[in-house]
Amino acid sequence: TMVYLSWVVTNMQDYVLTVPLFPAFAYCLSLLCFRLLWRFLMHTPALESTPASPKVPSHTPYLLIGGGTASFAAARSIRARDPGAKVLIVTDEPDLPYMRPPLSKELWFSDDPSVTETLRFKQWNGKERSIYFQPPSFYINPEDLDSAENGGVAVLTGKKVIHMDVRGNKVKLDDNTEISYDKCLIATGGVPRNLQAIERAGEEVMKRTTLFRKIEDFKSLEKVSRNIKSITIIGGGFLGSELACALGRRSTDSGLEVIQMYPEKGNMGKVLPEYLSNWTTEKVKKEGVKIISEALVKSVTCKDDKLEIQLKDGRLVKTDHIVAAVGLEPNVDLAKSAGLEVDSDFGGYRVNAELQARSNIWVAGDAACFYDIRLGRRRVEHHDHAVVSGRLAGENMTGASKPYWHQSMFWSDLGPDVGYEAIGIVDSSLPTVGVFAKATAKDTPKAATEKSGTGIRSESETEDTAVSPVASSTPTPAVEQHKDNYGKGVIFYLRDKVVVGIILWNVFNRMPIARKIIKDGEEHADLNEVAKLFNIHED
Repeated sequence: TMVYLSWVVTNMQDYVLTVPLFPAFAYCLSLLCFRLLWRFLMHTPALESTPASPKVPSHTPYLLIGGGTASFAAARSIRARDPGAKVLIVTDEPDLPYMRPPLSKELWFSDDPSVTETLRFKQWNGKERSIYFQPPSFYINPEDLDSAENGGVAVLTGKKVIHMDVRGNKVKLDDNTEISYDKCLIATGGVPRNLQAIERAGEEVMKRTTLFRKIEDFKSLEKVSRNIKSITIIGGGFLGSELACALGRRSTDSGLEVIQMYPEKGNMGKVLPEYLSNWTTEKVKKEGVKIISEALVKSVTCKDDKLEIQLKDGRLVKTDHIVAAVGLEPNVDLAKSAGLEVDSDFGGYRVNAELQARSNIWVAGDAACFYDIRLGRRRVEHHDHAVVSGRLAGENMTGASKPYWHQSMFWSDLGPDVGYEAIGIVDSSLPTVGVFAKATAKDTPKAATEKSGTGIRSESETEDTAVSPVASSTPTPAVEQHKDNYGKGVIFYLRDKVVVGIILWNVFNRMPIARKIIKDGEEHADLNEVAKLFNIHED
């Protein structure tokens, strides 16, 4: 080799000498040829250091499509019942499984300027944690899954399942790789809806609109919010109200104008009874948010470097950036190729009470329209449901044959001082009965988590049951529907005189009692007596 190289160099130098008119050019050319040939002959390290894409297993006993909370809960459940199980999670996101609630809750209240990089936050109980369920060391590499003696969980990131062959028990990825499976879970979640008025508005408006769902959405919105003067959140539900409060809290320091608009009369208008929705709206305003209610968007345009939101009643709102928080569309892209039924009323894959779509296919999380043996057919979009349904699907994938009966809960915090937990069907169109008491300093999400030692308030992750709750002996005042102070209380949602949903308003760690009331499914002559079970007047 060295002889050959020296010949090249000698000849190049000879060439330099014989072409005196272009000495610099010829000398550079000689060096270039020398370097190229050296790399070629010595197997260039630059090529060797390029990482090969991970080898995808051609077969996996358990295939979980989607990398969110439901998938992770299922993987954990499968491994608990089948300790040697080999589980492959395929996700189109670049991240390992993580929890979504902190993206609109705790991360915004962090004092750490590098929070968008660390994705670590202090829970209301003061303990710090990451949004990732487990560190990378918990998982095994996909290429090692086949040979893993004790099995394990592998995650294939940045890959999308685009076709499902149910008869052949296999799927195809977006790079045409095929993976066969014995049992499969579909936990594809959903994609944020957008307003037609924004979609029609063109690229310039879309560039200044955030559809909030993933880690990258949190990172970009956090950055945007530091560099603009005005931001408008469209949507009065859980996500819209949480983001409005989080950004409103920040507005006091930075001078950011935070506007929240929605078609309802008040915040959480589709969930809370009107009197409580109005009270909540006042709380949100105190967080520094300008509220525009009964707002229907007609059009959005970009003019003079501002977005102009034209409402149907003639009102005009000028802003720099829009966050559309107007609901979730369940991701059912695989329904057609898989021949799976999509529910026409609720959306999502239609499954039975055991979350089965086929004999070896299950669905969990936001994408599952399941049969609840207590409350009928439902589809639920909350973190705790993802945990509960993912865990149940994992158990049933390992032969448990259990129906969905454990009611998941959900929670929403409007800052550290106002929070609620809910279970069952909570819909403001249902008749409600509310029983309230005066709140104390202990009645906040922060105080509740400090006392319980839990952080993310997922009831199913800190399992507890109520067998026969002992009622308080303190006499309960009459139902308080029209007083101004709704510091803490219990709201019952009724269908055919039976309690089908309960909201615990600034009442914490009593969810097992609420769960038992719904499970029992009895008619109650006096809900004041039922409210005594929560001891709201004793604290």
